[in-house]
Amino acid sequence: MAAVKAPLTFADYVTLPDDGRRYEIHDGELSVTPAPGRTHQRVVLRLAMALDAHVTAHALGEVNIAPFDVVLSDPTTVQPDILFVAVDRSAAFSDRGFEGAPTLVVEVLSPSTAHIDRHIKRQLYVRHAVPYYWIVDPEARTIDVHRLTAGAYGEPQRFGDGDLVDLPPFPGLTLAPATVWL
Repeated sequence: MAAVKAPLTFADYVTLPDDGRRYEIHDGELSVTPAPGRTHQRVVLRLAMALDAHVTAHALGEVNIAPFDVVLSDPTTVQPDILFVAVDRSAAFSDRGFEGAPTLVVEVLSPSTAHIDRHIKRQLYVRHAVPYYWIVDPEARTIDVHRLTAGAYGEPQRFGDGDLVDLPPFPGLTLAPATVWL
């Protein structure tokens, strides 16, 4: 007789060790990745600073960076590299982190997370109705913007070195490539 393994929940998640690894629960399954590398972290820092300056200047909401828990559902807790929560969603902050779908989730690709970010997390974010999902590729120097429309992400809008202008959901946001990329 085969043993049935119960899906992990947020209660299980909070018991995981604080050992420098990145733990997430995707639909009840544990995902463990190593700490990000230098390039990844530098791009996260630069992009988060630019987004935070824009969001703060226009009183649009709040920007947070990993590690910060986003509890999409009891069996799904993630730590996006960057998240933006618009003012109209700010009531969903809790002692656990953020409960539900942030306005924007940003994942910066690294060798150990590229498949997870492009496939598994993309599916989780669409299923949990995250309106905007950016996949940032430091090597290609691109930002793919996924916009939720009719319950799905269509083809992403790609922004590259020469056109980091008006990235959704931020009309008027212009990012100088030297500000983001190393």
